[in-house]
Amino acid sequence: MEISGWGRFPKADCRISFPRDEISLRNLVLSGPSITRGNGRAYGDSALNQTLTIDLTGFNRMIAFDRETGVLTVEAGVVLGEIIEAFLPRGWFPAVTPGTKFVTIGGMVAADVHGKNHHKHGSFGTFVEWIDLMVADGSVLRCSRTENSDLFAFTIGGMGLTGVILRAAIRLTPVESGWIRQRTIPARCLDEAIDIFERCADWTYSVAWIDCFAPKNMRGRSSVVLGEHARREELSDEQMLDPYQVKARRKRHISFDAPQFALNRFSVRAFNAIYYTIGRRGAGDRLTGWDSYFYPLDAIQGWNRIYGRRGFAQFQCVLPLSTATRGITELLEAISLAGQGSFLAVLKRMGAQGSRFSFPMEGYTLALDFPASAAGLALMEQLDAITVAHGGRFYLAKDARMSSATLEAADPRLAAFREMRRSSGAAARFSSLQSQRLSL
Repeated sequence: MEISGWGRFPKADCRISFPRDEISLRNLVLSGPSITRGNGRAYGDSALNQTLTIDLTGFNRMIAFDRETGVLTVEAGVVLGEIIEAFLPRGWFPAVTPGTKFVTIGGMVAADVHGKNHHKHGSFGTFVEWIDLMVADGSVLRCSRTENSDLFAFTIGGMGLTGVILRAAIRLTPVESGWIRQRTIPARCLDEAIDIFERCADWTYSVAWIDCFAPKNMRGRSSVVLGEHARREELSDEQMLDPYQVKARRKRHISFDAPQFALNRFSVRAFNAIYYTIGRRGAGDRLTGWDSYFYPLDAIQGWNRIYGRRGFAQFQCVLPLSTATRGITELLEAISLAGQGSFLAVLKRMGAQGSRFSFPMEGYTLALDFPASAAGLALMEQLDAITVAHGGRFYLAKDARMSSATLEAADPRLAAFREMRRSSGAAARFSSLQSQRLSL
């Protein structure tokens, strides 16, 4: 069956199996090299193996919940949106969430996803108590910070290359409502946007949407959007009647591939300018629903089709604080010169991160989408070089085309990760098209 990641690039003809119990899963793991796959929301080829791709969406039970601690035990195929649907009405919300709720818990662990609150609370792995991992010999190990701790550390952010994540215990966070107190602040340039991030570091959530095609003297102009979970006393009388109930957004569905001519520098430039203008007009404070704040693109089902049949690739890097302003400026200049601006460029402040094999570091992360065209792929190679030159690194959950040499230059932790894979037998048992491309 031909499948792909969310970017629809690259596509590969893969043999897919759908186990429903651990015995069937163990037999598949022992049969040869494979990789597991959840809901297909990794952007590139990290969940593709042509020999055997194991679909874990059948492992989708919620097992236990501790109301005192907020610890929820689930199987790896449970989708984040299902957890929100079940637990938000009870006053609990994910402590860390990426930009879509259509991801599985196993995928969130494997990618060690981060959200708009990384600067304060870290990545998803911070809230993982333990995982049950099926390793190369088919046995299942309980891994935590105190038990099989090295394997635990490498599995969080290890892109499914240490074993099969079966179950996880994760901590939810208590909230008083389903509403977000949002503040939107326009920034006229990158320096101003970063100054807003730094001045507003006490806010739990922060993100900026950048205009890639802004004039040179306004490079990096953006709308910085801050957020806090609204307390009950901040709600209206009507909202107080059911504080966790937020009116469902109208869903839109893109059911066809956009024609290639529709995606050009003029349409992208116009979109960027309009989006910035809307952000300026919406400046100030307001209450918004959790779905609109955390998952704006989830309301457009099939939005990945706007890039046409050839698909798109996402570029996401993180640059350390010391070089972030210069590096991001160079990235935006290269994008503008190439005329390949992204529809949505997202900037976030990252906090300190531990030594595990995971993407974040303290600094700023920039995420952009480009068509999977010759020009788009060539531009991303330029962006790779700028990132490496400024001491940055790359998010493997978004990668679809980076070279192993680029990853090697960016991440000195690779040697330890490869050695762990070799010594544990994982290298022979678990592989993806991405791990093969990047020599992981």
